[in-house]
Amino acid sequence: MGDNMNITTAQYITDILSGNNSGVKATIDGQELLVPLDPANRHYAEILKQVEAGTLTIADADELNHPLIFNSLNCRQSINTV
Repeated sequence: MGDNMNITTAQYITDILSGNNSGVKATIDGQELLVPLDPANRHYAEILKQVEAGTLTIADADELNHPLIFNSLNCRQSINTV
């Protein structure tokens, strides 16, 4: 399935508390997704694959990409995977 992903945009999201990148906002197959920085995540694995192949670049984070929303999604995901 990963080979068929059409990723048209990718941009880092910064955690407002730490200032570190906490995820990637990406348009994949026409849908905007918030992707965690987890190599086991199929979307992130495909993003890394395309970056390595030189077909995709992840843009730097900006101040308008809602890091608090993504941070709360990370918390829920962490709770569900424990």
